Amino acid sequence: MAEGDAEMLYGELTPVVGALGLELFDVELSGATVRVTVDREGGVDLDGLAAANRAVSGALDRIDPMPGSYTLEVSSPGLERRLRRPAHFARALGETVSLRLVPGSGEVRRLRGRLAASDERGVRVEGPEVPGGSARVAYDRIERARTVFEWGAKAAPSPSRARAPKGKERATTS
Repeated sequence: MAEGDAEMLYGELTPVVGALGLELFDVELSGATVRVTVDREGGVDLDGLAAANRAVSGALDRIDPMPGSYTLEVSSPGLERRLRRPAHFARALGETVSLRLVPGSGEVRRLRGRLAASDERGVRVEGPEVPGGSARVAYDRIERARTVFEWGAKAAPSPSRARAPKGKERATTS
């Protein structure tokens, strides 16, 4: 199936998923697999995914997008979500992203930094790992992109525990 087929399914499934109070984040076709990604403000729970699975399955039975059998996968985008559409990038503004650029599109093949801007033509990524501190990248130069989940800073141990010898409690006075 072609990319146009995924776009056709995206258009067909958007109202089906929307009727459940969910947003259709993405549709991807890979061999005999249809991957549908749904989201909502605050995230999607298992009940939401199950409802989306039933609704999308029924819609695909009516649409019959491909001959023969296929596998349907319905999921949420997760913490490290793939960015494929301009709307995905706009939604990820301010987040750390990782971009893999198409071969031959320049000296750098990978960029990682904060997504500073996005529009209908491309994105701007900034940060210390970006050559020159900032790079503008057109969508047609991006082979693959995703958000990067960053763990928060580790909590510092309390001062009284930090200085206590191993295996011994520090004496306290009340």
